[in-house]
Amino acid sequence: MSGSFTLQGRQLGGDDIDLIRQLIGAHPDWHRSRLSVELCRMWNWRTDKGLLKDMACRSMLRKLEQRRLIVLPAARVIGNRARRIREMAHASDPIICGLEQLQPIEIAVVAGRGESNDLFHCLLDRYHYLGCRGHVGEHIKYLVYDRQKRPLGCLLFGAAAWKVSAREQFIGWSDHSRQARLKFLTNNTRFLILPWSR
Repeated sequence: MSGSFTLQGRQLGGDDIDLIRQLIGAHPDWHRSRLSVELCRMWNWRTDKGLLKDMACRSMLRKLEQRRLIVLPAARVIGNRARRIREMAHASDPIICGLEQLQPIEIAVVAGRGESNDLFHCLLDRYHYLGCRGHVGEHIKYLVYDRQKRPLGCLLFGAAAWKVSAREQFIGWSDHSRQARLKFLTNNTRFLILPWSR
């Protein structure tokens, strides 16, 4: 293969394609996720937060296969891939008082898996008009509590879409500008004030 091209924001050349083919050939038992993680480690392909760009790498691998440049192992299908929202018990009695009586308000980051993550998804799915179908790309989640640890709201800030021609034209971005500045935009943003805290 001659020349280079860009997929998922990564410049790829013939040596990169050869490396991917060699990894697939040397490890026929690896699934796509394992392959993408290993590639990210080898290339040190990381987000600004230092996390491996695993999802971007998997998308890049699928696009390479669509172009018939590689042959990936068969995709694994494990049950129903739709997110199962766990029902979580939470206080929902009406709050009838002024803000000063709820303070101090806590805005807590929801990180990793666990009860706060399950509660966040339960509340968003039950009380937000769009529901909760999971999040794509980088995102950060917050739960808002009153001083009695009753949930008052949810905040979700998600990564902006990689390419939107109307947005780029409006802002006046070139491809280079978009790649350098996209990390400063959010897109999939949701705010939820829970119905009992109005």
